[in-house]
Amino acid sequence: MRGLVAQRSGGPLTGMRVAVTGEGPALRHAARLLAAAGATVLPAPDDDVDGVLDATGTGHDGAVVRTEDTSAAGDWAASGALALTGRRDGPPLAAPGIPASAARGALLATELLARIAGSPVTLPGAEVLSERAALAGLRRDAPRSAGGALRLLRTADGWLGVNVARASDAELLPAWLEAPVPLDDPWPMLAELVAERAAAPLAERARLLGLPVGAHPAPADEQLAARGQTAPVSPLVLNGEVRRAVGGGGYEPRRRAWTLEPTLVVDLSSLWAGPLCGHLLTLLGARVIKVESTHRPDGARYGSAAFYDLLHGGQESVALDFGTPEGRTALAGLVGAADIVIEGSRPRALCQLGVVAEDVLANARAGCWVSITAYGRTGPWDNAVGFGDDAAIAGGLVAFDRDTGTPAPCGDAIADPLTGVHAAFAAVACRLGGGTWLADLALREQAAATVCAAPAEPAAEVTPVPRRPERPAPALGEHTAAVLHELGLA
Repeated sequence: MRGLVAQRSGGPLTGMRVAVTGEGPALRHAARLLAAAGATVLPAPDDDVDGVLDATGTGHDGAVVRTEDTSAAGDWAASGALALTGRRDGPPLAAPGIPASAARGALLATELLARIAGSPVTLPGAEVLSERAALAGLRRDAPRSAGGALRLLRTADGWLGVNVARASDAELLPAWLEAPVPLDDPWPMLAELVAERAAAPLAERARLLGLPVGAHPAPADEQLAARGQTAPVSPLVLNGEVRRAVGGGGYEPRRRAWTLEPTLVVDLSSLWAGPLCGHLLTLLGARVIKVESTHRPDGARYGSAAFYDLLHGGQESVALDFGTPEGRTALAGLVGAADIVIEGSRPRALCQLGVVAEDVLANARAGCWVSITAYGRTGPWDNAVGFGDDAAIAGGLVAFDRDTGTPAPCGDAIADPLTGVHAAFAAVACRLGGGTWLADLALREQAAATVCAAPAEPAAEVTPVPRRPERPAPALGEHTAAVLHELGLA
């Protein structure tokens, strides 16, 4: 790959050597992720590489993932997200960056790691960005989101993506704008109230109230600065250490056998980003146990049944009453037994249940904690609320219709699937590398890491075609008794 040089860092893949051959934004993104996780990335294979991501067609032996070079516009169209971006009666719009290429690159990099570990599997491609919309019958409808809960509203100096996804969000609108707002149809009044005000202060007040709102354009801010994410923004923040002790107290030689041990995943997440990570790990052969509250189960259960089945088929379901000592004890036991934990809660929410990621990892021999939040688990915005559409807008993923100036959310809640595929890559890299790791993924940063100049070349619209679930998801709590008994927690 032209312009790519060998890179090293202290991540979980330190000591791994991979070659990425060919061109295109997906390949560049895959190389970037592998290097960020510590691998040495080469522009051509040699006799000492562990694996090859190949788009040249020259052929190699060993752990090889073969793909093809495509443009950002081609990836965007093929993902189905192009068809979901724009006005209902207008043309589909290109994204201001490489979100589909980034998704494909993360999936290719994850697939390569699995092959290096001797577990070859073919993962889905960038069409994961549009599967929910295809299965739920959603379509583009700018300035609304495909799901309908968010709208882009013009302010005095930009745009606000206001997400009214829950009844509690609607109830916060009068307090947010300090004015009466009709809750049955708030949008005309909201548009009037924000039109003469600056976007950034409005977004800040929304964060303080717990209302999911994203401002565009979003300049570098205190949250990105606190997380070291100012230039460039990375989709991964990994904190941890490799623990590969060998005789004499040193580290093992660079050359090693990269293997994926049998993996138990405890998934505490809900909706889309975390469950997509769990689904990809299921495809990779992990045992995934989905843990839910008996009183507040995953809200996605009440959406598209086909989409829920797609993400959770082949997994086990445990339901606990977190309001009881017994439920919290069982939760702590499940988390302690896991090799990988996936969760999508603000840090203080799990702390209230007695579960602290750093404490769990401190007591673990090895493990990976995948934390998914709107803006990151550190920094002054660590407890801010956000969902896939508004977080993507805060990250800069907004398309504009050149003829009308109408802004459009990109795809369908696009920060969610972007986070899911990068979370799966992080989980596999950390599990493969050994040691204890906290992978801190923010929805907003996932979007921001993909933003660049909009691709100029045109691409044909592709209707989203989803995969179909191979088996139904388990019923809520279907495996609770069996799992708790097996792990000695009941």
